[in-house]
Amino acid sequence: MSDFKRSKSETPDELIEKIVFINRVAKVVKGGRRFSFSAIVVVGNGNGKVGYGLGKANQVPDAIRKGVDQAKKNMVSVSLTEFSIPHTVLGQYGAGSVLLKPASEGTGVIAGGPVRAVLEAVGVTNILTKCLGSNNPHNMVKATLSGLKSLRSAQSIASLRGKSIEEISA
Repeated sequence: MSDFKRSKSETPDELIEKIVFINRVAKVVKGGRRFSFSAIVVVGNGNGKVGYGLGKANQVPDAIRKGVDQAKKNMVSVSLTEFSIPHTVLGQYGAGSVLLKPASEGTGVIAGGPVRAVLEAVGVTNILTKCLGSNNPHNMVKATLSGLKSLRSAQSIASLRGKSIEEISA
């Protein structure tokens, strides 16, 4: 019985769930209006994995639960440095663009709502961001994830070129 308790406490899969936006939509029917909800949710492990999901339901908790389930299925790995991102990148989706710039230790997360939720879920602690174009929450989340997915570490670039990290950074 003690083995069960020990194995249960050793689960490092604590996921960070952030609700980005909840939208109420109305369908007009003969008897009045029918309301339903859609929720954009971001899920991350705080250590380089993140995903987003869109859940739709007649009640808010159900929409959030569906969004979390979808976000867990859509998780991707992101290349990070010790406290920021490896290099500057521009993520684009639709008419929305998000500029992500690495920052020095102690800067914090300088970002707006949807972008901040994604960056906190992925585990970035120091970064500068600027939203360009559309500030629709859907497009901003997708543009941020697009930028994060395009990040590459110095080790991966060095291995692609067949050189050492010292030769590339010199």
